[in-house]
Amino acid sequence: MERIQLHDDLQFSRIIHGHWRLADWNYTGQQTLGLLEQCLELGITTIDTASIYGKYTCEELFGNALSLKPELRGKIEIVTKCGIKLANDENSFRLNHYDSSKEHIIESTERSLTKLRTDYIDVLLIHRPDVLTNPEEVAEAFSSLKKDGKVKHFGVSNFLPSQVNMLEAYLDVPLVTNQVELSVMYRDHFENGVVDQCIEKKMPPMAWSPLNRGAVFNNQEENPSRVRSTLQKVAEELGTSTIDEVMYAWLMHHPANIMPIAGSGKIERIQSAVNSISLQMNREQWYEIWVSSRGKDVD
Repeated sequence: MERIQLHDDLQFSRIIHGHWRLADWNYTGQQTLGLLEQCLELGITTIDTASIYGKYTCEELFGNALSLKPELRGKIEIVTKCGIKLANDENSFRLNHYDSSKEHIIESTERSLTKLRTDYIDVLLIHRPDVLTNPEEVAEAFSSLKKDGKVKHFGVSNFLPSQVNMLEAYLDVPLVTNQVELSVMYRDHFENGVVDQCIEKKMPPMAWSPLNRGAVFNNQEENPSRVRSTLQKVAEELGTSTIDEVMYAWLMHHPANIMPIAGSGKIERIQSAVNSISLQMNREQWYEIWVSSRGKDVD
């Protein structure tokens, strides 16, 4: 599989396996390990998770599976996130909120290391922009974690260009990625400068919800119905019967080196994401999908 260079010593697989719903799959540790091994056979080496996924359970579920075959750790890249605090029965938070303080970043990372059964995290992301961010504290946390060998690289998630620039002004390490929502049905970040900045900074973006939560497959409203018809037409032209492959290929045709996150527990759905890499979409087909999503021609 094609690999994307994020830093001198860091590459991701073009397709990333996402664990947002890992707890919902109800897999045993052995089944989760089996899925990881199948992903590796397909060339998928990068795993995306977060401290809060599965109400704080997904990291541990994956860590338990990885502990069954620890030699696989050196064959994968683990991405996890911190910065969101969810109110639940196990803490005293009155409401969900963000926390990018030095104390929280370090404490959350320590917990993630324990749950994931690993000595280091390949890439740590700040999960959401925190209005109360003190960039000096974030910089201190990143420097400490890197110095101690607990995190190799850092990035952000759902950040706008101004927020990336503000944070980077205080860092002594580069941000290697911005994980944002990108799909045929969600074009905002193509138009608000986020993807442009990723190209400018040579910071390949990770795309969450690349299939737009499946809305385009069954939604009968005008816009998704129109986009679905366009995707089906392009799928026929490209020689595939599945529009999800076209949706993945559409993202990867963009020059920003977008890395879609396939968040499925079904190997056949993950296989579809991998298959999309070989589709040779042309510029006119790409814009046909863009125009269909916009609902109007380009000016």
